[in-house]
Amino acid sequence: MSLRIAYFGQAPFGRDVLIRLLEAGHEIVGVYAPPDGKRPDPLGQEAEERGLPLFRYKAMRRKGEPIAERVTEHAALEADLNVLAFVTMILPEAIVDAPAQGSLCFHPSLLPKYRGGNALAWQIIEGESECGVTVFRPDAGVDTGPILVQKGGVPIEAHHTAASLYFERLYDLGVEAVVEAVNLVDAGKAEFRVQDEAVASFQGLVDDEVAALDWSRPAVEVDRRIRGCDPNPGAHSDAAGKRFRFFGARLETGGDPGASAPGTILSIDDEGLRVAASGGVLQIAKLRIDDGAKVPADEAGLSVGDRLG
Repeated sequence: MSLRIAYFGQAPFGRDVLIRLLEAGHEIVGVYAPPDGKRPDPLGQEAEERGLPLFRYKAMRRKGEPIAERVTEHAALEADLNVLAFVTMILPEAIVDAPAQGSLCFHPSLLPKYRGGNALAWQIIEGESECGVTVFRPDAGVDTGPILVQKGGVPIEAHHTAASLYFERLYDLGVEAVVEAVNLVDAGKAEFRVQDEAVASFQGLVDDEVAALDWSRPAVEVDRRIRGCDPNPGAHSDAAGKRFRFFGARLETGGDPGASAPGTILSIDDEGLRVAASGGVLQIAKLRIDDGAKVPADEAGLSVGDRLG
């Protein structure tokens, strides 16, 4: 058997799940990918090369309401199932609920914990020791629908940023989870379980307000915030009238800030800045100044004794 799938996604993850679904024998009746930006989107490229029906929209709703022609266009595909592999735009219920088998959506956390659009970042910021992935059936809430497949037990290590955690630990696991979920639906073996609201949590987007550093907080918390905001939006502090964003953080084991106030730069060398924090020392490899490009920390124009924040 195989399913007629309307596929929504983007980026390499979206491309790789698409390839696996095609290899499993499913029919992709339409691919929804974002318009190309400065670089071509990998999913859009793959769909074009394979001659799949390709739709490229920035949004499926206007002023909170479904765009009627796009709902009609989707209905004409006669999909059995929608697959939302890596989706940032909000789909109207008229599309999500249209196929006979509904929709499946990927999320990079162990739902019901860490609902929301920046789940990876928040798991690092909040100090979780383990993470995982979930495939669920979306409903009217934000990541609240019943769960079909969940894979966990993935350690979050001291070096992980939001990017490295995703690519090193969750990317391949997520691809497998989505393919497994689709195959369960195809085989008539899908068993969904309702999320436990007693342990649910929702975190908003990680914006500049969240990314602002308070160097008086414990060093371990500052380290987690920098890693959680790496690569986007970049945890930041101001100094000398400029905004500095920090990347490649490492909390020194046994680092001693001495009598230096939190946020004080203790040393600068080709390995980065060493910055005093409350109860420890952070090493920062790269910085971005205002809207510029990332530079090695020793090229950022800061000096020993400067204080951040």
